[in-house]
Amino acid sequence: MSSTLRTSTLPLPLLRSGKVREVYAVGESQLLIVASDRVSAFDVVMAEAVPDKGRGLTQLSAFWFGMLGSVTPSHFLSANTGEIVRALPQLAGHRAQIAGRAMLVRRTEPVLFECVVRGYLAGSAWGEYRRSGTLAGEPLPAGLAESARLDPPIFSPATKAESGHDENVTYERMEAELGAPLAERLRSVSLALYETGRRYAAERGLIIADTKFEFGIGPDGQPMLIDEALTPDSSRFWPIDRYQPGRSQPSFDKQPLRDWLAAERSAGRWNGDAPPPPLPDAVVAETGARYREAFRLLVGTDLPEEA
Repeated sequence: MSSTLRTSTLPLPLLRSGKVREVYAVGESQLLIVASDRVSAFDVVMAEAVPDKGRGLTQLSAFWFGMLGSVTPSHFLSANTGEIVRALPQLAGHRAQIAGRAMLVRRTEPVLFECVVRGYLAGSAWGEYRRSGTLAGEPLPAGLAESARLDPPIFSPATKAESGHDENVTYERMEAELGAPLAERLRSVSLALYETGRRYAAERGLIIADTKFEFGIGPDGQPMLIDEALTPDSSRFWPIDRYQPGRSQPSFDKQPLRDWLAAERSAGRWNGDAPPPPLPDAVVAETGARYREAFRLLVGTDLPEEA
């Protein structure tokens, strides 16, 4: 089993530590983002780390940032460990912490909405539709089944929560808070990014059921894609050859973890709050395998030890 990193500790100013990543300042204009192998589910961070998760998220994002550059600029500068160490020689003695999992990026002012695009009716969208026939309060056609394809895809923004659940909101609320020009720009770019990613993934045998993009405003006042892009943490990937509307779908993400935790809750062995129950080795291994397989299918190579 590959080694894991639960928390990075680098000789750079630490700006924040989230559920998965540490973000460090690199001067005034850049950031270093390090993806750990921490994993969360139901808004609780597990005690166990998942091998290869951080490297998978970083390297898959780097792949997508390159591919999607023709659609919109991004904050991405490099995820190559050698390049990062040459730019930041103080990290030379910390290579084991950053190998394959660190990304050097431009610094932006984050937009405080997540730009969600849904191509299929799943997750929280299916839950709301089943209850009320709506998505973020907006009516959808009657009679849709779970995992039904939404044509055209739906832009469905959400608020970004530091803790707890993000909240699906209407486009009108986003427009009211950001202004019509920026809201429309983010909507159109998000839909274009999703369509580009969806076409490519379909050629590799995968459905991108939904995804979320995050944007920041650069020094020139223009939005750019930030954070991660089309990873198993921000998207639902389904195998095309097993897709069947009317039920939940097998997926290339942390679904084995969610399923096991849901069973623990149903059995009354976990109340859904921290601390979570210890994870069986098999659940940790299967979750890591899903991340590696998603990378292999999309990029066409095995996940490298060090990029």
